[in-house]
Amino acid sequence: MKVAEIRKLPTEELALESTKLREEIVEIKRRFATGEVQNVRLLRVKRKELARMLTVLSEHLTKETK
Repeated sequence: MKVAEIRKLPTEELALESTKLREEIVEIKRRFATGEVQNVRLLRVKRKELARMLTVLSEHLTKETK
């Protein structure tokens, strides 16, 4: 998901999506440890996407408190 698309999402949906991404990352790590997944790049992409979402979520929360 691109940053422009993430910025359009409401705060509640961002929180939900970040939780889903965290679960996906845990699952990918588990599958990587057992040898089911060979593509390390997938983990890197998911972590960067989570970082983008958390950054935008932080921006949303900062705007809401002001």
